[in-house]
Amino acid sequence: MLGPFIIFAMVFYVLMCSLGIMANGFIVVVLGREWVRCHRLSPCDMILMSLGASRFCLQWVGMIEDFYYFLHHLQYPITRLYFGIYWDFLNSATFWFGSWLGILFCVKIANFTHPIFLWLKWRVPGLMPWFLLSSLFICFIGTLLFLIGNIALYQTFLQGTFSGNISLNSFAKTQEIHYFLPLKLISLSIPCSMFVVSTVLLITSLRRHSWRMQRSAHNTQDPSTQAHTRALRSLVSFLVLYALSFLSLIIDVAMLSGFEGTWYWPWQILIYTSTSIHPFILILGNSQLGATLMKLLLLPKTFWKEKGTSFPG
Repeated sequence: MLGPFIIFAMVFYVLMCSLGIMANGFIVVVLGREWVRCHRLSPCDMILMSLGASRFCLQWVGMIEDFYYFLHHLQYPITRLYFGIYWDFLNSATFWFGSWLGILFCVKIANFTHPIFLWLKWRVPGLMPWFLLSSLFICFIGTLLFLIGNIALYQTFLQGTFSGNISLNSFAKTQEIHYFLPLKLISLSIPCSMFVVSTVLLITSLRRHSWRMQRSAHNTQDPSTQAHTRALRSLVSFLVLYALSFLSLIIDVAMLSGFEGTWYWPWQILIYTSTSIHPFILILGNSQLGATLMKLLLLPKTFWKEKGTSFPG
C-alpha cells in the first residue's frame, strides 16, 4: 500500500517530467522546422536543438526505467542493463551540449583582447557542428565503458559466483564505488569544468566592461552590457541546475545503499529537475522560441475571438 507522500511525490515527478518533455519537444520542433525551411541553423540553435533532443529522449528513458524499477523492485535485471545503455549515453550528451552552450555564449559575448580568445571567437562558431559530433563520439566511448562494466556485473549475477559470502547487492555497490564512480567523475567532470570556466570568464568580462563604462561616464546599460546580462541570467540559472544534477548523479552512484521506499521518488525529482526546468529558461531567453510560444498560448484566445466574429449573437 502506497502512502500519501509517495503518491504525491510520484504524481509531482510525472507532472514535472511531462512539462520537461513538452518544453524540450517544443524546442526540437520549432528549430527543426526552421532547419527544414532554411536548410541551416545558427550555432546557438544547433546546440539548443541538440540539447532539447537529448533531454527529450533522456526523460522518456528515465521515466520508463524508474517506473519499471519501482514496480518490479529488481536490482539488476537484463532490462536495467538495456536502459543503462541509453540513459548513460543521453545523460553524457546532455552535459556536453550544455557545456558547448556556455562556451558559445562566452566566446560570442565576452570582451577579451587576448589573441587566443580572439582566435576562439572567430573559429568556435564555425566549428560547432564538429564539436557536437565529437561530443557524441566521446559519449559513445563512455557508454561503451559503462556497458562493459554492466555486462561483467550481470554475468556475475547470472553465474552467482561471488568471493566469500558477499551478497549481490554488496558486490554491485563495490563495483559502483571502484569502477562506475571514477568513470562517471571523469566523463562528467570534463564538460562541467568547461561550463564553469566559461561562466566565470563571462562574469569577469561583464565586470571589466561595467568598470570601463563607469570610468568613461557612459551608460552602463549599453547593448554590450545587456547582452552580458542576458547571457549570464541564462548561464547562472543553468549553473545552479547543472551543479545540482551533477552532484545528484555522483551521490546516486556513491551511495552505499540506494534511495528506496519513501525517498525514491523525491530523489528522482532531484535528478531530473535540471532537464525539466532549464528548457523553459532557454525558451524565454530566445526571441524566436519565445515568440512562437506566445503565439501558441494566444491561439485559444484568437480561435474564440474569430468564432465569436463568425457567429454573431
